[in-house]
Amino acid sequence: MSLESRSRDMQERTFCKWLNTKLEMNGYPAMSSLVKDLSDGVRLIQLMEIMGDVSLGRYNKNPRMRIQKAENVNKALEFITSRGVKLTNIGPEDIIDGNLKLILGMIWTLILRFTIADISEEGLSAKEGLLLWCQRKTAPYKDVNVQDFSLSWSDGLALCALIHCHRPDLLDYDKLNKSDRHGNTRLAFQIAAEHLNIPQLLEVEDLCDSNKPDERSVMTYIASYFHAFSTMDQAETVSRRVEKFAELMQSVWVSRNDYERRVRLLLQALSEVQAKWSASVFAGTYTDAKNQSAELTLYKTTEKRTWVTEKQDIATLFGNVQTKLKTYGLREIKEMLRKEFADLANEFEHRLHVISSELAAVDGPLEAQQQQVKEIQTRIPELKEMLAAEVIDAEKECNNANVEENDYTVFTTQDLQFELDLVVQSITKKLAFIDNQVVSRNMTNVTPAQLEQFESTFRYFDRDETNTLSQSELTAALASLGIVYSDEDMNYIYDQLVQDYSALTYEAFINLLVDIMEDQTSPEQLREAFRGLASDKPFVTELDLRIAKLPVQSIDYLREVMPSAQNDVGEAEYDYERWLDDLIIRVSIMQASGIRVNPACIEAYQSLKLGKKTKYIIYRISDDVSEIIVDKTSDAPDYADFVADLPEAECRWAVYDLEYTIEDGGKRNKLTFFAWSPDDAKVSSKMLSASSKEALKRALAGIPVEVQGTEFGEVAYDVVIEKVTRTR
Repeated sequence: MSLESRSRDMQERTFCKWLNTKLEMNGYPAMSSLVKDLSDGVRLIQLMEIMGDVSLGRYNKNPRMRIQKAENVNKALEFITSRGVKLTNIGPEDIIDGNLKLILGMIWTLILRFTIADISEEGLSAKEGLLLWCQRKTAPYKDVNVQDFSLSWSDGLALCALIHCHRPDLLDYDKLNKSDRHGNTRLAFQIAAEHLNIPQLLEVEDLCDSNKPDERSVMTYIASYFHAFSTMDQAETVSRRVEKFAELMQSVWVSRNDYERRVRLLLQALSEVQAKWSASVFAGTYTDAKNQSAELTLYKTTEKRTWVTEKQDIATLFGNVQTKLKTYGLREIKEMLRKEFADLANEFEHRLHVISSELAAVDGPLEAQQQQVKEIQTRIPELKEMLAAEVIDAEKECNNANVEENDYTVFTTQDLQFELDLVVQSITKKLAFIDNQVVSRNMTNVTPAQLEQFESTFRYFDRDETNTLSQSELTAALASLGIVYSDEDMNYIYDQLVQDYSALTYEAFINLLVDIMEDQTSPEQLREAFRGLASDKPFVTELDLRIAKLPVQSIDYLREVMPSAQNDVGEAEYDYERWLDDLIIRVSIMQASGIRVNPACIEAYQSLKLGKKTKYIIYRISDDVSEIIVDKTSDAPDYADFVADLPEAECRWAVYDLEYTIEDGGKRNKLTFFAWSPDDAKVSSKMLSASSKEALKRALAGIPVEVQGTEFGEVAYDVVIEKVTRTR
């Protein structure tokens, strides 16, 4: 079964279970088949009434004719559209006839609208918001790395982490057997269903035994966790607020009652003393005066001091009650702090979202994309400063005021820092990707399939995502492609590449592989191979060929075709250099798409290459369309003369001996091949030119750079120099 078929089967089962949870909660029987049970429109209308919490009015509850089924389905689809849900390429006939692919697409749209859409409160899309929520909740857990809604969930640990994060009483994460993929997944499903009221929409095998679990199915199930735990969090927040308020008011009530009781006792005691003093009678004698004075002194040193102390304590208690009431009155100040932080946090998140959206929308030529991403990158320092100088300070003020909850934002500074880091990483990755694509675009001597293989290998071994490889990573990357060197050779290769490129970049890696694995053996490579067999002698012997373990048939053939001479001891010495020279000339004049290369083309090229008297050669197809001929040779030193010789509406090839200046001020020359195929040329002429180019290139061996031009801007001097200096 193909991956697409397995994903479709998994979606059908998951979506059917998701719809059944809606139906069963409202007293309707469950469905067994999406194709069969939705075909008459009845179940679809019931589902829309449940999800929309409205009645769709009268409909055919027992439709028998196709027209009745179509009316039901159309009513449901119209309701979906009225809720702002965009349905694409699906009509009543698709559901009636059981088009499973379109039905699954419609249900996925409903899931997004009625289950996942509200997760985008943080300014992200539904998928990004849900993924970010999962990443935050599972970040502290070892062995959990949620990067997607597919393979990240295949071992059950992410599900267990979500449960443990919110309900640690339900499982002990540390005691899980991290290698028991099926057991962990089964445990999470069981706990979620029994304790969290999360229906099991997936099977254990869907996650653990699939090469790539279906993303939409996994998202649908994980969204149930989000809603279950979000509801739990909201309930806990409400309970905590009520609890704190009740504790505060109870404390105020107890203090107030204590204050009132003690004030009554104090006033009563004062009244009793005043009544006692009012009732006392002075006898007018010295003895009586002395006795009353002694009583007053005793009162002042005992009872009065007790009541003075009590009065002070009561005053303090009154102040405490007032303070508690004022503390509750600080709510307005706290609200102001909440709003200030929320405004800053939400603004920061909005700016991050704008940058993410612009980054995702980058398009156009590679150089233009590169410029756009670099412009986006310049806005990051300002965001970092805003986070450090404003958002963090606002959060500190909230903490100092004991502000624990904030209904105006879902973000903390930790959340914002996490998302900022993600954006910075995305920009870095995007720039590296564009740079690599520029390098790949300029590689004209390898096939697209080879480039794809090379690029995927580089990405895999660039584990730290620096767009460079260490020596050990390079060794492993080459080994994965079947290329193995000794440690000594590897040290030399790596040091040489670092010397040439400053680091082992993607460009260095690609150029190395091009040198090793070019799709065609060039004449120069063939010549180097013979030199290796001959140990750098200008000839090979039969013994050299046998030591190289060539097949007997190959040795016999080479002995027969290569010119030879006898040495002093009568042993044949085969002149491979002369044989290769003759062979290259013969091959070069073979036909390409019915067109051969005139020998004069090669002679002119050899003259330019060796004599350095000619500056450039222009080639064209002969008038009788039978061969490639020399159109013009010139020793004009000005590059503008060469460009002027290229016709505006006719195809040409050319070889130019380009001189340029390197960084240290030295002069270098590099032969450059031009394939000139202007947009205004006839289509037939451009096709003939394209199919004949390789024949000419094979004949003109040893040209390292090719420039393709369809307009004069593509062969401008600055453009060509940039490409030549990039090509090593």
